[in-house]
Amino acid sequence: MEGIMKISQFITRLFPLWVVLFSLLAFFFPDPLKPMAKLIPYGLGIIMLGMGLSMKVDDFKLVLSRPKDVFWGIVLRYMIMPFVGYGVATMLGLPPALAAGLILVGCCPSGTASNVMTFLAKGDTALSVTVSSFNTVLAPILTPFMFLYLAGSIIPINTEALLMDIVKIVLVPVALGIGLRTLASDFVDKIMGVVPVVSVVMIVAVIATVIALSAAKLATVAVIAFGAVALHNAIGLGLGYGAAKTVGMGEKKSRAIAFEIGMENSGLAVALAIAHLDPVAAIPGAIFSVWHNLTGSLLAGFWGSKEPRS
Repeated sequence: MEGIMKISQFITRLFPLWVVLFSLLAFFFPDPLKPMAKLIPYGLGIIMLGMGLSMKVDDFKLVLSRPKDVFWGIVLRYMIMPFVGYGVATMLGLPPALAAGLILVGCCPSGTASNVMTFLAKGDTALSVTVSSFNTVLAPILTPFMFLYLAGSIIPINTEALLMDIVKIVLVPVALGIGLRTLASDFVDKIMGVVPVVSVVMIVAVIATVIALSAAKLATVAVIAFGAVALHNAIGLGLGYGAAKTVGMGEKKSRAIAFEIGMENSGLAVALAIAHLDPVAAIPGAIFSVWHNLTGSLLAGFWGSKEPRS
């Protein structure tokens, strides 16, 4: 078991390397991966099941003792990133498919890596976990609504189908994971060591498949798509931190909210884009999956070296 844990940690630690390596392979040799497109929702479902297994009922109890903090974490999350995505897409004049993909990334809930980054940054980890949990549970309602509002004039959107897919891909697996964690905690504790590596494998497979599906067009949009994602992420992190300070949060809470806003569940954006939009619309989500982990790690390292005063 110790050997398996070491292998799992090795694979997980080098996540960005695997993404880059397999993305390059997918770009130059796309055909073998194209048939995997129909499996993307199932891969993301496995990732969300892993997230559910890491969540506990206690993760939602913080709202009872700190409702104001949780409220602002949720409101700021769904008010900042969707509108930043729309603003960046408009400012850069992105083609409709890329613009819709960037907005969709912003409309998705917080990424699970935000909890890890908050911990490394000496932020309020309990707040981060609670806000992530609530944002994920609320996604079936808020993500389609925000996406329709901001992108409905850019591309046709079947909001009902989008909602149902989020329920199937996110809500059901997360609820199942929480249920298993509650009812069979001893078993879940035994397998938690390998859950992260399964998630890494699934994310890498999803991103590689998106690259394969978009290989023909990627060369023409890669630079502008990367620039849009970098702006979206940087503005989100900055506004998240600043907005948290503005509503009266201390340093530790503000660090947590910065990551909750700047780090997305970009895998969900990829799955929804593949299912409902042009494959090119999945490119921003695929790039975001790598980029926000890089910037998040750098920011967490910087903050982690500075003891928060509040």
